[in-house]
Amino acid sequence: MADRGRGSAPRGARGGSTRGGRGTPISSGAALDKPKREAILDLSKYVNERIRVKFTGGREVTGMLKGYDQLLNLVLDEVEEEILEPQIHKRALGLVVLRGPTITLLSPVDGSEEIENPFLAPE
Repeated sequence: MADRGRGSAPRGARGGSTRGGRGTPISSGAALDKPKREAILDLSKYVNERIRVKFTGGREVTGMLKGYDQLLNLVLDEVEEEILEPQIHKRALGLVVLRGPTITLLSPVDGSEEIENPFLAPE
């Protein structure tokens, strides 16, 4: 095929100095200028503390928080799963990695207590 006045680069080649093919130069400091996003939850105060985690689907585990990331993926040690059906009992799981998107509730075991529902209409 004949070259149609698009320069001497071979067909399909892409230059490294532009972004998106629009001729806009890539600035090396553009990614560095953005402020760092802060995490919604500060889990650092719960590291090496026992926490309770509930998942979509109803599963519930308790364990010692060993690590986490910005996606709320968690690493727990000494994990026990509470199985509610057909009768309540616990199953030891050991060291586990929990995926953040499946977590619906996260709470410390120590320092929390169950209260009555304040929105329940009095009878």
